[in-house]
Amino acid sequence: MNQQKPIARRELLKYSAGSLAAVTTLSSCPQVFNSTASSVMADVNKPKPPSEKVVVGFIGTGDLGRWHHLHHHCLDRLPSQIDVAAVCDVDSNHVNEAAQLCLAKSGRRVGVYKDFRRLLDRKDIDAVFIVTPDHWHALPAIAAMEAGKDVYCEKPLTLTIEEGKAMVAAARRYGTVFQTGSQQRSDPQYRQACELVRNGKIGKIKRIDTVLHGVRPGQWQSPATPPPNLDWNFWLGPAPYVDYRSNQVHYQFRWFYDYSGGVLTDWGAHHNDIAQWALGTDESGPVYIDATNATFDAQGPHTVPRDFDIHYKYADGTDLFCHTQGQSYEDGTSFGNGVKFTGTDGWIFVSRQEIQASDPELLKIELGTNDIHLYKSDDHHQNWLDCIKTREKCICDVSIGHRSASICHLGNISARLRRPLQWDPQKEGFVADSEADRMISRPMRAPWHL
Repeated sequence: MNQQKPIARRELLKYSAGSLAAVTTLSSCPQVFNSTASSVMADVNKPKPPSEKVVVGFIGTGDLGRWHHLHHHCLDRLPSQIDVAAVCDVDSNHVNEAAQLCLAKSGRRVGVYKDFRRLLDRKDIDAVFIVTPDHWHALPAIAAMEAGKDVYCEKPLTLTIEEGKAMVAAARRYGTVFQTGSQQRSDPQYRQACELVRNGKIGKIKRIDTVLHGVRPGQWQSPATPPPNLDWNFWLGPAPYVDYRSNQVHYQFRWFYDYSGGVLTDWGAHHNDIAQWALGTDESGPVYIDATNATFDAQGPHTVPRDFDIHYKYADGTDLFCHTQGQSYEDGTSFGNGVKFTGTDGWIFVSRQEIQASDPELLKIELGTNDIHLYKSDDHHQNWLDCIKTREKCICDVSIGHRSASICHLGNISARLRRPLQWDPQKEGFVADSEADRMISRPMRAPWHL
């Protein structure tokens, strides 16, 4: 890879006291299964890639990891900059298909693993994609940073606020280039909306609305034997043990609190991230949260809020309302999934499909040299690769991903406690509320721990 990256960085990290202790902890965990699948092995006789390439491994090769990141971005768009060396997943069907994609596209065999720790042992890998369920983000990411690898981790970045704090600390300790997969920050429409807001083009912001879809009702299923291609115990990992049900694994994990935070963390991590960007609060957050009207699915298996209209308030008085579709805006206008900024002099709505404004002339404004210009990236993956070479922070650095996920976690905590909460974004703790503070973290099932 590019020689601008510090020389012998992994060797320095390997022998640092903190890294050595962490590696010892990981290696002492009992092996749950064989570390390497026999279907496809690394071709060790292949020459090393050109120095300008970043050698990457994939931890998690479900639909998002296998198709969006691996196939579309790494193998189709960026093969001159990325060399895929290894893939890892606890589902052998997923990981073998990923390996076959690599072979078909590049003509090379890649390493195939079930245990992410064995992938991280490889010294030839510079960086990793982590595209796992939410409850499996923090541990592989921290282990990857300890191993001296840069990280691209999908959103929502964490399962808990405490995990986010640990990830930020690790990234700063090891100098990791870390990209959170909140790709809306690399969308020109979202940047335009946020720049107009930051520069006061719609006056003083009165409120922001982030609109998400609701959680569809689910069906109860009887416990079953896991399919032979899935290591169910490792899929659960740090989450509490439960018997396997087919509708709580893979995509469906989002609707179970042990593994995710529902649509509030799924889409909320995207849209609330844009709200933070527009407010200039990337390193902060709200001071008040009220999710008391959130509803849960009493007739089904899902354990996350089904519908909600969560009120957040920032220290400057700005109101953020995060709600599922069907809630009406203050001025009676109606939009779908997206973000609406309402100021004293107008409004702007932005989504992945469109950007609108109360006055179309607002969208024709060209910022001047003295205006606020936000971090510009038109390609989230390219931004990560560029930063790996320059060692600069990515457009959605780990601390940004942590804070955006924290907003969503705060909403879920308020919904579960059924009461409003006061939050101190500087201390990252609740105000005189020990019960809520206990929900900043969750216990992990042995042998896993932060």
